[in-house]
Amino acid sequence: MYAAITVIHVLVCIALILIVLLQAGKGAEMGAAFGGASQTIFGSSGAMGFLSKLTTIAAIVFMVTSLVLAFTSTRKASSVVRGGPVQTAPAPVETQPAPVLPLPQAPAPEPKK
Repeated sequence: MYAAITVIHVLVCIALILIVLLQAGKGAEMGAAFGGASQTIFGSSGAMGFLSKLTTIAAIVFMVTSLVLAFTSTRKASSVVRGGPVQTAPAPVETQPAPVLPLPQAPAPEPKK
């Protein structure tokens, strides 16, 4: 299932890129390039075109597949971590403390005569 959703996600990504590149910009008329924009650019856009609807559908599918892939990859990672064997650190080796040796002392000074 994860592989199928990944394939759908990649195909929708490519389709979304192509659909957006096929669309013309809002100010793409020749008059807009020279500053003589018509009133239709700033007016209501009217009905949505076919490519706009297709872009919306592709974007929704892209978001849904992104969320599904994110949730499934998170669950896979957490199930591996939680479900795997628990490894503990080896017990520390008990060492005996080093014997305490008396400090060497300087010989006592000889009494003066």
